[in-house]
Amino acid sequence: MSLEAIAVAPTTGAKPAGLVVVLHGWGANAEDLASLVPLLNLKEYQFLFPNAPFPHPYTSVGRMWYDLSNQEYQGIHESRQILKDWLLSLEDSTGVPLSKTILSGFSQGAAMTLDVGLGLPLAGLIALSGYMHPLSQPLNEVPPVLIVHGKQDTVVPLKAAQYARDNLIALGVAVQYREFDMGHEIRPEVLPLIQKFVSEILQ
Repeated sequence: MSLEAIAVAPTTGAKPAGLVVVLHGWGANAEDLASLVPLLNLKEYQFLFPNAPFPHPYTSVGRMWYDLSNQEYQGIHESRQILKDWLLSLEDSTGVPLSKTILSGFSQGAAMTLDVGLGLPLAGLIALSGYMHPLSQPLNEVPPVLIVHGKQDTVVPLKAAQYARDNLIALGVAVQYREFDMGHEIRPEVLPLIQKFVSEILQ
């Protein structure tokens, strides 16, 4: 099973200098975060916004990486494998290797970013308003990680981001960590931080 995705090509007309994959949160879909691309001003990069593989139980247009309505997290193992296989296939379809690819996500998408991304030779990871699953695999070479979270987040508590930060640092991961005065959202003041991280990693 593959993933359907919205692709946004570089506006320079040249081949992409890198690839940024963005995973949406629980109940959203690929369109949810695609509107951020013009605001990020990363013109030389290609963006991909995949739809999560499973329909959301409470909204006809929403998708999910796994079920959050109970503690069993039904679907997580399937999503993990589907996302990994899809990411490994992207070089063939985009011409961009994993070493020039940044995986990012919001909320549940951030959890999947850390879950799958820590086990792949990616350029970097971005976790926005997210959380960390227990590690499902031993880590070898791990990409640098940017974690951003809102101090007033009532959906995913701030302590979840702090837990992820502390665990990753303990594992030797290069972590950039920032807290903002915001809730469960991506405020405009977060965008320059993302832009800087992507530009520095993929330059």
